[in-house]
Amino acid sequence: MNGSPANLPLIDVKGLRVAFGGKEVVHGIDFQIAAGEKLALVGESGSGKTVTALSLLRLVQNADVTGVARLFGGERTQDVRDLLSIPERQLRGIRGKEIAMIFQEPMTALNALYTVGDQIAEVLELHEGLSARAAQAAAVQLLADTGIPEPARRAQAFPHQLSGGQRQRAMIAMALACKPRLLLADEPTTALDVTVRAQILDLLADLQRKHGMAVLLITHDLNLVRRFADRVAVMENGHIVEHGAVAPVFDAPRHPYTRKLIDSHPERDVAAVPASGAAPVLEAKALRVIYPVPKPGIGGWFRKGEFVAVQGADFRIAPGETLGVVGESGSGKSTLALAALGLLRYQGALKVTGKDWAVDRASDLGLRRVMQVVFQDPFSSLSPRMTVEQIVGEGLRVHAPQLDAEARRARSLTALADVGLTEAQFPSLLDRYPHEFSGGQRQRLAIARALIVDPQLLVLDEPTSALDVTIQKQVLALLQRLQRERGLSYLLITHDVEVIRAMAHQVIVMKDGAILENGAVERVLDAPEHPYTKKLVAAALPE
Repeated sequence: MNGSPANLPLIDVKGLRVAFGGKEVVHGIDFQIAAGEKLALVGESGSGKTVTALSLLRLVQNADVTGVARLFGGERTQDVRDLLSIPERQLRGIRGKEIAMIFQEPMTALNALYTVGDQIAEVLELHEGLSARAAQAAAVQLLADTGIPEPARRAQAFPHQLSGGQRQRAMIAMALACKPRLLLADEPTTALDVTVRAQILDLLADLQRKHGMAVLLITHDLNLVRRFADRVAVMENGHIVEHGAVAPVFDAPRHPYTRKLIDSHPERDVAAVPASGAAPVLEAKALRVIYPVPKPGIGGWFRKGEFVAVQGADFRIAPGETLGVVGESGSGKSTLALAALGLLRYQGALKVTGKDWAVDRASDLGLRRVMQVVFQDPFSSLSPRMTVEQIVGEGLRVHAPQLDAEARRARSLTALADVGLTEAQFPSLLDRYPHEFSGGQRQRLAIARALIVDPQLLVLDEPTSALDVTIQKQVLALLQRLQRERGLSYLLITHDVEVIRAMAHQVIVMKDGAILENGAVERVLDAPEHPYTKKLVAAALPE
């Protein structure tokens, strides 16, 4: 892989190998990135793309890394430094200053105990030698450059006080603080909704042009690659199997794995909602959710203000129907889901199979069997200390206490088989722990845990946003099959318009807690009426 002939390479990687405990996971790959160039490294989880990027800065613990990664230029234009062999002290001067990184999950990458302004200022004090006051002022300006509203106020916020898009912008501000020559961006938009994703992508492209930096983009989002990158390298099992300019690779892929990735888009395969006239599984009328918030000034000592997170929502979900809820971060869609699950106090009417939540454990127990939830990130929603048997069978201990251990074990195996996990594939399946499974397999465990109590409705909170395109397609196909076989209803919360298009019968579009548009999915997505819906749909389309 060669950089543009007009440009010398900024970084030249040859024979990069990474091994853990003697097992090699990256197998002697070569690539170059020219100054100002955007290279995308794509592939499924486990393909080695993130390990490759982290290895360039020697950030992979307990790894045996060999090969050459020559960084050209620097303070003296003739400098050539091998990142894999220079002393750690010299490498510390490169990290953050010449090569910066945006990590995949800003909530875990940012320090929860410090404000985002302090964390950005720390980089400037360390690498640029700025005073604390000057670094804070520069941090505010960097946040402003990323488009965060009220940057001075946001600089004083802690990570948990920002939305997902704002946290990602703060990470970008920190990465760009020292105007690096190379930016390593690891899945920078994976968990963001489509409009914020487009904004972050445009922001990166604008800053990349402004500063003339090179970008190594790690992603499984092929639409993002089409819109952003100059060249693409496709990784499978630690090998680069195809590379070249984006358009030729995507329009005429040569390798079967590249074709598989390109063909792995969500496909619609849902049955029509039965015209049974049955009562809705879930129905809301004038649903409002209000959070207390402190008032500014001395008045906040005595009285709280109010923030209306959901404003008078009306919807219904029939048996066997999927209602999709789409909107930006902060639109109220997750709050709506929590209220539907009986986990938040609400105003208005909310009925599950005709009954109101009592927000009381004993009274609500029956309704909790009717409605179960599958969360966005199975790695954090499954306890690492519990076995598969304990995780999947936990619901039976609560909702079917009459079953003995043997009966629970049998029901657990049946539920796991229903989602495609068997002991033939995984010996001693019930005795395994979540870390022994891939991301897609963990999500299947989460679905089995929800299904084991025979619910009528599943709340699906971004069920595929953390998954590769190929695994996403498999999980969606599984959910479609289960709906057809069991007559399940789904409340699908997602920022992915294509997932809505593949899964939903009805869709509601939310912004600032209000429903702006609703109706049949074909009508809303193919002929949107509200300007905001048009913006969402347009942001989801590849260029």
